[in-house]
Amino acid sequence: MALSHHDALVFSGSFKLKTAAEDFSVFPPFEIRSGAEQRVPFLFNSPHSGRYYPERFLAMARLDRNAIRRSEDCYVDELFGGAVALGAPMLAANFPRAYLDVNREPWELDPRMFAEPVPSFCNIRSARVAGGLGTVPKLVGEGLDIYSGRLPLAEAVARIEAVYKPYHETLKRLLTRTHARFGFAVLIDCHSMPASIRVGDSGLRPDFIIGDRFGISATAALTEMAIGLLTAMGYTVAHNKPYAGGFITEHYGRPARHLHALQIEVNRGLYMNERTFEKVAGFDALADDLTRFSADLMAMPDHHFIDLPLAAE
Repeated sequence: MALSHHDALVFSGSFKLKTAAEDFSVFPPFEIRSGAEQRVPFLFNSPHSGRYYPERFLAMARLDRNAIRRSEDCYVDELFGGAVALGAPMLAANFPRAYLDVNREPWELDPRMFAEPVPSFCNIRSARVAGGLGTVPKLVGEGLDIYSGRLPLAEAVARIEAVYKPYHETLKRLLTRTHARFGFAVLIDCHSMPASIRVGDSGLRPDFIIGDRFGISATAALTEMAIGLLTAMGYTVAHNKPYAGGFITEHYGRPARHLHALQIEVNRGLYMNERTFEKVAGFDALADDLTRFSADLMAMPDHHFIDLPLAAE
């Protein structure tokens, strides 16, 4: 897997990576949650639910401890945590999305954020960069600036080298191991969305959005099963709009190679107070539903993931 067009050698001797590394010298930036043995060809990923905010990062930010959490996919790792007991490992971020977004390209940087020019290989023109939501985000939810001034470019480089790359190396290793053992692998990328999200002219408020990059990242059978299971539970489900899946879904979903990736967005209004970040009464019931959903999804026959037409990719 190519994480970068240019590796750390570009910056050798120019930047020190110890700052970002020290942010997580006591508390790990991410963790693998798993049972004694992986029993299913599924892997769950929660890249935006991290809620460990390093003191050094908070000192750099202009936002208070509550406002800076507005991009956080609060508790999503807990909502899908039942999958671990069913035999599926979960990779969960502890670093917050406001600090670093691993659901972006490795060098998707906004040059307006930094005191020095960014390297020429950076993607500075993506829609995500324009929206302030690059690899090192400029904004949190509701358009709030994280920083009062420009950052040293070395800060972005350090976070990418010390956290982003190890995260994706771990995710790739888990998927490769799963594929080798079972003959295919299914990545479920877990996220949440604001309760204010509406879909289309009808103003539909979805409880879930299933994203498969418009059919590119996963077999249609997986998408249809996910939508059908949640609908049967009484939830309102949208497909690909407005979230079709980010870098992770797009990058790892290769159905023709028996690698499938599906993004699931959960409406935060179902389980938390978005102002206070507290869980609401429906949290446990939703977590139970998602454990049943995960179990049923993982019970799909193998042929749905392996017997695919050659034109799948």
